[in-house]
Amino acid sequence: MSTREVLTVETAAGTLGAAGEGTPVLLVHGGPGLGYEYLEGLEAELAAGYRIAVYQQRGLEPSTLEGPFTIAQAIADVLAVLDALEWSRALIVGHSWGGQLALRFVAAHPERLLGALVVDPLGVVGDGGMAAFEAELLARTPKAGRERARELDERAMAGEGTAEEGLESLRIVWPAHFADPENAPEMPPIRVSLDAYSGLIDEVTTGLDEVAGALAKRGVPDGRSRCRALPVARGSWLRSCRTAATAPVGQRGSKFRPSRGQPAAAL
Repeated sequence: MSTREVLTVETAAGTLGAAGEGTPVLLVHGGPGLGYEYLEGLEAELAAGYRIAVYQQRGLEPSTLEGPFTIAQAIADVLAVLDALEWSRALIVGHSWGGQLALRFVAAHPERLLGALVVDPLGVVGDGGMAAFEAELLARTPKAGRERARELDERAMAGEGTAEEGLESLRIVWPAHFADPENAPEMPPIRVSLDAYSGLIDEVTTGLDEVAGALAKRGVPDGRSRCRALPVARGSWLRSCRTAATAPVGQRGSKFRPSRGQPAAAL
């Protein structure tokens, strides 16, 4: 993208790409432990009306490969990114694991946000939907690969897996992420950090009661979006995702909708 500016955050939270003009929007990718590149299509779409920044979460280059791979550090990294950009307040858009991270950031630092949009996120009620998600994903995974996928995940969580095994596991479960698994598109090039995955996935269900309680007291506009299939092809994020705008968290009786004339995927 010719208009992208690149900078390095002193805390090694990541290298940022910023593009466009207008209201600032920080994109937070999913995983945990995946590369940010799959969000480049969304970045390009939103850059027409917003100033967009993306960053690579720690665990993969160009960010630091070192931990700690904890939720507390992930939240601190988001804050470091906003500080490095000199954005006092911004919109935050998080996908999947990045959606839960965005919600956790709302709970921790509402004063830094104009609003939040979470796309197909892990939740913050109960176990965040993790058990149901894992069961459904396994049920939709081709039978021939289920045992191998389970074995690879156990190795990853035990710290014994390799990046190659992480990609093998992802290829096995890839079709399960789509409405029609038998006709799922080929998996694109994806980078994986097993250290980031195993460290963060072990914490995604912790502290959720506190997060939910904090969100109930915040006044940050929030919205949720579900996509028909992920990852979404370049140029079709906004057509593929349905946004459900909600009242600002903690403000009953009020309505919040995307501004007229702006993409529906931004609040």
